[in-house]
Amino acid sequence: MFAWPKRRKTERTRAPREPNRGKRFWITTLICAAIALAIFFWYTSARVLSEPVSLDVGPAAPEFAATLGPLVSAEFSGGNRIEPLLNGDEIFPAMLEAIRKAKRSVTLETYIWASGKISDEFIEAMSERARAGVPVLVLADGMGSLKFKREDRDRLRSAGVKFVIYGREHWWQIKPNINHRTHRKILVVDGLVGFTGGMCIADEWLGAGDRPDVWRETGVRVQGPAVAQMQSVFATNWLQTTGELMVGEAFFPPLGERGSSFAQCFKSGPGEDTERARIAYLLAIASARKSIKISHAYFVPDEMAMEMLVAARERGVDVEVVVPAKNDSRFGRAASRSRWGPLLAAGVKFYRFEPAMFHCKAMIVDDVFLTIGSVNFDNRSFAINDEMNICVIDPIAVREHVKVFERDRAQSTELTLEEFNARPFYVKAADWFCGLFRSQL
Repeated sequence: MFAWPKRRKTERTRAPREPNRGKRFWITTLICAAIALAIFFWYTSARVLSEPVSLDVGPAAPEFAATLGPLVSAEFSGGNRIEPLLNGDEIFPAMLEAIRKAKRSVTLETYIWASGKISDEFIEAMSERARAGVPVLVLADGMGSLKFKREDRDRLRSAGVKFVIYGREHWWQIKPNINHRTHRKILVVDGLVGFTGGMCIADEWLGAGDRPDVWRETGVRVQGPAVAQMQSVFATNWLQTTGELMVGEAFFPPLGERGSSFAQCFKSGPGEDTERARIAYLLAIASARKSIKISHAYFVPDEMAMEMLVAARERGVDVEVVVPAKNDSRFGRAASRSRWGPLLAAGVKFYRFEPAMFHCKAMIVDDVFLTIGSVNFDNRSFAINDEMNICVIDPIAVREHVKVFERDRAQSTELTLEEFNARPFYVKAADWFCGLFRSQL
């Protein structure tokens, strides 16, 4: 029988693989990623204002208001009443009472809205007013409202509340810059009374700010001419999102004097009013002649802010900062600590608030000037997000906020320079690493 001869298997010759080829690939990839991140961080960092601010007058001088107003496109007006509201126990009842009494309009813009007990109360109050024929407009951030259930949104809409996501009225619309958010917290009722501060609609803000699982918060109720500025801030994002212009006395009624405070409300955001929050903060620091009291949940100053705070110490200004001993972000706390060394060395005093998570966002200068609202003392608020703050010049009204600051300081533990420098090596390393990402915080 004939048989085909067996074919010999020939070995394929392969080029010898370079042992370090894979390693070089990953190193190159990491370097490129790091460069891309560095470019992104630079691009999103506050950099329009690049020179330190100097001012020859204090915040009580007429020249200060005459300068700050035009610079942030929000003139100061007299006749305002500014009342502090502390924690959920005071903030939410005041807001809900105003909504339930609304006769002409309710406008609300918020960052976080999470389903739960306090959410149900807002839904019920707004739905009742909408069914009664009162226009109720709600603007929420897409990222901040991830925990706001669809059925709760449907409850609002079915009652006649117009609920939309900032920058994306319909689900099929795409918001190109997901890193840009509205961080504003604004409630205006009938165009007559406004509320702002750091509060969001979530159960973590309930209570008296005295437990580790809740937020210690300060908000303000505003009455008087400045309320029209608050409403205009909401109207700007409402127009950008829906294409609708809010007009008429339902939103902008005549406003008479309701108090004695000189006040303004400014908006800040990358697409409309670049770095106005940063300008307001730095100008106020430059005006300080006696004291600067800072209460901030996320205190991550950039180089210029640090330079100006050190300069304030050099001219004899007392600078005190209350920060969280605990909050919702260990990463953020570490990034914040990475900036404290030069400030402590210059004599800035730091106090870590102990009883609860600390979410306040306020700065007091010379016990006569106050700025409070949604703005954090960090790059995200100064350059990336949409923000709103109210500024007040009035020693009587500001005195109440000084008392709040002193109460928080009394419940805090002071951090000394020696204690700061004695941190373990691994803590210092972690702080340094987290500080590299400070432009995104």
